[in-house]
Amino acid sequence: MRDWKEKLTEVFLGLNAVAVVLILIVIFIFIGFTGLKFFFKVNPAEFFLKTTWDPTGLVEQSWGVLGLLTGTLFIAIGSLGFAIPLGIASAIYLAKIASDRIREILKPFIEMIAAIPSVVLGLFGLLVLAPIIADLSGIPSGLNALTASILVGFMALPTIISISEDALSSVPKSYEEASYALGATRWETIRKVTVPAAKSGIIASLMLGFGRVIGETMVVLMVAGNAIAMPKSFLDPVRPMTANIAMEATEVVQGGIHYQALFAIATFLFIMTFGVNTIADWIIHRGGEAR
Repeated sequence: MRDWKEKLTEVFLGLNAVAVVLILIVIFIFIGFTGLKFFFKVNPAEFFLKTTWDPTGLVEQSWGVLGLLTGTLFIAIGSLGFAIPLGIASAIYLAKIASDRIREILKPFIEMIAAIPSVVLGLFGLLVLAPIIADLSGIPSGLNALTASILVGFMALPTIISISEDALSSVPKSYEEASYALGATRWETIRKVTVPAAKSGIIASLMLGFGRVIGETMVVLMVAGNAIAMPKSFLDPVRPMTANIAMEATEVVQGGIHYQALFAIATFLFIMTFGVNTIADWIIHRGGEAR
């Protein structure tokens, strides 16, 4: 009887896992098939290499996604520039310096960041952070790539901190004890032994954070400035690909070329995030096998 129940449980759990994979495949096929139709009408070179996106142009329509991609990368790189030092420093503190009591207090607060609705952060950026950045930079509006980068980087912190802390905590104690035995200080041990030993997990956390920030929509929609132009600095307003899809999806005719163009952007985003997450997962497993 027990064997029968265990077998039934295994089948049930296996079907759930297969269902998740199938749902992902169906979503990708639907998005990819619709997006692929776009390239039968527009040269892929125009889509990927031109900077002008003007699907409603009176004279001529333009489907260049390079400006949108650049805006996405500006925000992604800027957010990681904000989140990486803060996230890794926090992970080191939690894993190797903080007492058990302090760790128990801080970890729930860090994990709660992921539960903050993105629209709330967007509202904070719109009403508080953007005016501050505008005053400090001497520019008319603080709705730009820098404001969006700070907020999106803040949203990526739980991912970076949690995975990096797990990687640091999993470093064998014998490594650190050997370092102390050779006369190294606590900081030298952390910097030269613990962090390098946890390198694969830390890199994976950064890549997962990168995948997280690329897909963010609401915050960048509210505070990035929504300017369809090639940005030259972080103080320029931008429109990332996610925000572009959200803004234009309700205005297109279903089945039209504009509709298909948005699905082409969505397919490109899907492939980017799926690729980054896959590489990060491979790095995590490779690092675990190496230890």
